[in-house]
Amino acid sequence: MNKMMKTLVLTLVGLLLFGSAVMAEDATEIMKKSHLEYYYAGDDGVANVIMTITSKRGKERTKEFVMLRMDEEEGGKQYYYTYFQKPSDVARLTFMVHKNPDGNDSRWIYVPSVDLIKPISADDKNSSFVGSNFTYEDVSGRHWSEDTHKLLADSTIGDRPVYVIESTPVKPYKGFSKKLSYIDKENYLPLLERYYDKKGKLDRVFRADKIEDVDGITTMTARSMENVKKGGKTTIVFSGIKYNVGLTKDIFTERYLKNPPREFIK
Repeated sequence: MNKMMKTLVLTLVGLLLFGSAVMAEDATEIMKKSHLEYYYAGDDGVANVIMTITSKRGKERTKEFVMLRMDEEEGGKQYYYTYFQKPSDVARLTFMVHKNPDGNDSRWIYVPSVDLIKPISADDKNSSFVGSNFTYEDVSGRHWSEDTHKLLADSTIGDRPVYVIESTPVKPYKGFSKKLSYIDKENYLPLLERYYDKKGKLDRVFRADKIEDVDGITTMTARSMENVKKGGKTTIVFSGIKYNVGLTKDIFTERYLKNPPREFIK
């Protein structure tokens, strides 16, 4: 191989390697932007929530709760507080999360019927959230750095152009072996997500059912999760959403698991 040919080959290899790196970087950046738009809107937020759980036979159960969220820093530590109001069998049940991007999240649940505060271990984060098709981790989100991302193609959901991104866990993970995300190119919200099990079979499907402007912030006000494997679907609808209300860190402590902050929860 002459010198000119060697140079050409090395140039092509370099371009291929550089192109792959750019693609990987772009995919990661897209997923980072999506996570921030979806889970870090405003500095904090309060919303009323109605969750409707539909079994594979069509039977419906409805649960109502209030959700509080506060960000310590953009893309960093975060706090969630969920207080259930209806029906009576879950009334006063409280769920709290301290999100830690650099390690395991801390989760607690207060069960009023037995007056017990119970930590939720990292192994339980993929368990069903109060009997729904969402998991505990779905509620507060999975940090983009926990997966490797690959940009597959451009597509459309309805009339919305989207990026299609494949994510695979960096470490062994029970939640999924692969996830396909369809990210809106304009607002970076996930319009559709497909979760696959360890055998590569479709397990669950997430959909953004309604997106609205709330206080100048593009907000997903209705979402759903379908359990393809077991059947059933859960829909979550948000109302009375308020951003930047001045939540403080002391609200997200065990003290308030039993005694909710009444200025935000009526």
